[in-house]
Order: sequence, then C-alpha cells, then structure tokens
Amino acid sequence: MVTVTLISQAETSPKEVAPIFARHETFHPRFSWLKKGFDAARQDSSVFLKDDAPVILGVGKNMVRSIRYWCQAFKVLEEDQPTDFGWKVLDDRGYDPFLEDPASLWLLHWYLLKPPCEAAAWYYAFNVFRQVEFTSEDLLRGLKNYRTELGTRTAESSLKKDVTCILRMYSQPEGKTKLIEDSIDCPFAELGIIRMTVDAKYYTFRIGQKVNLPAEIIVTACLDYAQTRGSSKTISVSSLTYDTGSPGVVFKLPESAIAEAIEKTSRSTKGLALSDTAGLVQFSFTQDATVLIEEILNQYYRTRGHQ
Repeated sequence: MVTVTLISQAETSPKEVAPIFARHETFHPRFSWLKKGFDAARQDSSVFLKDDAPVILGVGKNMVRSIRYWCQAFKVLEEDQPTDFGWKVLDDRGYDPFLEDPASLWLLHWYLLKPPCEAAAWYYAFNVFRQVEFTSEDLLRGLKNYRTELGTRTAESSLKKDVTCILRMYSQPEGKTKLIEDSIDCPFAELGIIRMTVDAKYYTFRIGQKVNLPAEIIVTACLDYAQTRGSSKTISVSSLTYDTGSPGVVFKLPESAIAEAIEKTSRSTKGLALSDTAGLVQFSFTQDATVLIEEILNQYYRTRGHQ
C-alpha cells in the first residue's frame, strides 16, 4: 500500500476540538435526522430529555441520543436550541430543509469540522491524518495518538466505534455509484469523499475536483476560514488549500479547484478577488466575511428554487 503525505502535522488547540468521542451511539446521521431533531427542539428544547422522546421522534432510545448529538455536532442546535445556522438551513423556509441538494451536505460537512468541533475523530480523520490511502487499522492507530494529544483517556473501544462510523458515513465502493448497504440511509455517502475497495480492506481519500461541490460552497468555506485567521481580508490560496482546517483539506481539493471556485463566484459577487503577485496567488475580499457568506448562500439557493 502506498502512503502519501497529505498535510503537515499540526497541533490542535483545545478551543478548536473538544475531546468528544463516540457520542453517536454507533449511528451515523440518517436521512431526515437533522431536520427531525431541529424541528422537535424548535417546538420544545427539552424534547430529548423527555421519557416519551422516542415516541415523539419516532426512533429508538439510543437513536434519540444520537440525533441530539448529531444536531449539536453539525451546529444546527446549541444546548438544544436552534442556532442561526440551523434556522437558515433547516427551517421550512430555509435554504434546503430536506437536504435535497448535495451542496447542503458539503456545507454541513464543513460545519461539522469547523471549530469548535465536537467530533474529535472526524476532525482528526479529515484534518490531521496524514495518509491518503489507508486501512481502518491505520486510522485507529493515528486516532489513538491523537487522543493522547487531546489529553483524554477515552477507551480504545470508543475510538473503534468512531472509526467504523466515519467509514460507514462517507465511503463508497471503488468504481461503483451504488451506495454500500451500511451507508444506504446516510446522505453523506453521496459526497464520495472516501472510496473503499470491494473487499473493504483499503480506503482512499478522493483528492481533486468534486462534481457535486459548487463553487459557492467552496468560497463560503474560504471566507469562513479566513475570518478565523485574524482581521486581514487577504489570504493565500496555498493556505486555503493546505493548512489544517482549511477548505482544501476538509474538502480534499487541489489549489486549482480553490482558485477556480473563487474566480467563478467573483463574477456574480462583488468584493471578491484573486490576484497573482510574484507567483503568490491570493484571495482577497473587501466586505465583512459573514455578510459575503450570507449573500453568496442566499443567491445560490435562490437560483435553485430552494427559497
């Protein structure tokens, strides 16, 4: 097996990643779960703690805890209250309440991993793990070391559950478009970001252009990432591609894909620019990043009839 270095090793700040493992009760997020949890919490923020929560949500007791966790991890709920992001995406009049557009799944993937991240194993797998081609044992071995770096004594059995959940959540068989049985009810397998060999022994992160990842989602992630780096409204495309936690690393994109997304989005959104000075390609924006993000997303979903 060939091992390829994807990104440089970097320390993770406790503020970026909470040492939370295996809170998903072994369940990856199912279709409708985020909407179901958001709607229930919107009506009653104590719903997850009620004795009849399984009846209200129409799932088993363990699944209630899993739905609650995933809603928190994807940042559509915070302390069981709908977040601004949750309202914008999952409200009945939101961007895409039933997650019919793959763009929404990519956006949620970004929000799952952006700090503060409450899915430590996911942050490690996509941001810190150094191999492009790997086995589940490779990922578990690295995660055990990462657990130590985070200063927690989480049991190895919990780490194994996380590794299994990650691979079921995102992987597709190599060379096939049909989803594997374990992921048939998990929308994030649609992203095709991890490929699995037919014998399920090896996995590969797909590095390159993603046909179902719109330029607008890439650019909103770039803006979101840039504003976490300080007050500067200029950042190199190299940083947006290779730095830990960057869109390039989270989405597994090359520099060319980042640059093309910025160029495309800048044609319909004022205040965005790509410049090349002495070989240094930089992304700059003139307005507040949060304002631009909302403008870009509103325009994207409006043109696709979701609003």
